[in-house]
Amino acid sequence: MTDATLDQQCIDTLRFLSVDMVQKADSGHPGLPLGAAPMAYVLWTKHMKYQPKDPHWFDRDRFVLSAGHGSALLYSLLYMAGYDLSLDDLKQFRQWGSKTPGHPERGHTPGVETTTGPLGQGLANAVGMAMAEAQLAARYNRPDHAVVDHHTFAIVSDGDLMEGVASEAASLAGHLQLGKLTCLYDDNYVTLSAGTDITFSEDRAKRFEAYGWHTVTVEDGNDLDAIDAALQAARKETTRPSLILVRTHLGFGSPEQDSFKAHGSPLGEDNVRATKQKLGWPTEPTFLVPDEAREHFRQAVSRGSRDEAAWDERMAAYVRAFPELARELLGRLRGERPPGWDADVPAFPADAKGLATREASGKVMNAIAPALPALVGGSADLDPSTKTALKGLGDFNPSPSPGEDEQGSDGGGWSRAGRNLHFGVREHAMGAIANGLAAHGGFIPFTATFMIFSDYMRPPMRLAALMGLHVVNVFTHDSIALGEDGPTHQPVEQLANLRAVPNLTVIRPCDANETAEAWRVALETRDRPAVLVLTRQALPTLDRQQYAGADGLRRGAYVLSDAKDGKPSLILIASGSEVALILAAAECLRGEGIAVRCVSMPSWELFDALPQAERDKVLPPGVTARLAVELGVSQGWERYVGPHGDMLGVERFGASAPAEVLLREYGFTVDNVVQTCESLAGLSTPPAPFPPQW
Repeated sequence: MTDATLDQQCIDTLRFLSVDMVQKADSGHPGLPLGAAPMAYVLWTKHMKYQPKDPHWFDRDRFVLSAGHGSALLYSLLYMAGYDLSLDDLKQFRQWGSKTPGHPERGHTPGVETTTGPLGQGLANAVGMAMAEAQLAARYNRPDHAVVDHHTFAIVSDGDLMEGVASEAASLAGHLQLGKLTCLYDDNYVTLSAGTDITFSEDRAKRFEAYGWHTVTVEDGNDLDAIDAALQAARKETTRPSLILVRTHLGFGSPEQDSFKAHGSPLGEDNVRATKQKLGWPTEPTFLVPDEAREHFRQAVSRGSRDEAAWDERMAAYVRAFPELARELLGRLRGERPPGWDADVPAFPADAKGLATREASGKVMNAIAPALPALVGGSADLDPSTKTALKGLGDFNPSPSPGEDEQGSDGGGWSRAGRNLHFGVREHAMGAIANGLAAHGGFIPFTATFMIFSDYMRPPMRLAALMGLHVVNVFTHDSIALGEDGPTHQPVEQLANLRAVPNLTVIRPCDANETAEAWRVALETRDRPAVLVLTRQALPTLDRQQYAGADGLRRGAYVLSDAKDGKPSLILIASGSEVALILAAAECLRGEGIAVRCVSMPSWELFDALPQAERDKVLPPGVTARLAVELGVSQGWERYVGPHGDMLGVERFGASAPAEVLLREYGFTVDNVVQTCESLAGLSTPPAPFPPQW
């Protein structure tokens, strides 16, 4: 068999394993595998470095199928290359409990680096992975000791390039000169419902050139030599990411070639037969894998073993030459926190004036960061407001040119080793890039923006929760109390939105010491993302000699102050800035002889994880008079206040006015809380509602 014949046999094996998967499941996307199989074959057999028997080997190249609807192609590649995926697994495509779900899922299928499906997310994840490699290489590599040296590859589609998140991420990747990032664009002129001419007529090559990318066009997606040459050119380009535009045909060889009908539906038995006949493939049996094709692909196992063994030798030499650096790097890759990582976290003294929790957060971050090198991240152009700059730890940016404007630098110089990431005004890409950093390994990435703009980050936060990625999202300016900026910037429903996401831990601390504890919890929780919700305005730092310790935050909710005999007749519950309000109201109520318990409830998720008996100690079932106070919608609070309780919240949008005016007009005053509690206790009529005055 000639080399060309073997190449074609391998490509057609990928094509028809994918087609047969989709047809057997009667569900899926056959069009992309038929057209993109040649570029995937060249990449996986001639350019990528990976180890099928050790999918988590650190110095492997990363591959992202951003066009996750083409998952059948990825599963075919993984099976042929020798990953722990069987032919029977392919036959269970899209079925309950199988290793081959409809879209690639990280942690579910060996060899899948990140969960893709929502278009554009995978490309942005790949940018994050390339940033991760560059930062680790700059921090740890030494002359003659390159222990971090791998590339990131992605296959992207028209849909990926249309989504705004891809534009944000690609723009930043070009600015950062990520030369080890290569995207193969499946340029097939067809989307799910139409040809691209109906919506997508821009010059994609010029667009990416304007972003600062190197571009190569391959006119024929079946020209293996041209694809190979384009990948070689991309590897030689070290200062720009590369986009290889490969002109393919959706559903290549099928009666539906170049039709959107081949995108997202099985071909049908007759068309499968016609496609196989046209491309010279046996119509029976299905799931045919010629021995020669399997053996050729499985050379990846021996090749990967050699690459990993060579890296092991380099790593052993590195350990001998740089033991401290090696210990730090290997600890990061294992997800470990160094001993004493939180030893310098400040304990904030009681202070009636206090400070904003965003200010406290900045102090805590900068106390932790020197001892926790994995903590890397930044904001969406909001460092002065979110207080998330890691001072003196460098900016991840190309080295500045002489005379270049360096305002906004956080100190420590511009370099690949910098730990401050400047995302620009790109919240959506920021979230997806942080996911890429976390998925790559060796990082606890953080992001930061205003709470209202969490809406721009919901897709990547949801995916982080789905993947169980350790990402910390910092949101400041957390309520209408931010004041004059008005309703466009004042979050109302955002807390409820975030709390609705499974596997996402949301924490809204009430003062500086709860904020310190919140950071500890967020950094210790490795199997899910965390959200820290912080204030713009100053909050009193509670006297922990008078009130319970801030470590109660770990339980999600805890008794901050209690009735004298520990037997309350009324429970006040709040999170964040409203905790100080209920404490003040409780003093008035106790003066009226009402036995009040005050509960700080910074995290529903942490509280709900406690055994029921522990929760009942905080919220005794027999005490039904309960009031929750929070500057957000009431949705969800009914589970904690019960059918006889009440909730003081914000059920409409905010307004432009000073914070103190807004709080008064919306009823967040001691008098209104007291009157509401008196009504719950049967001592007065309910207070009048607070209608808007504009």
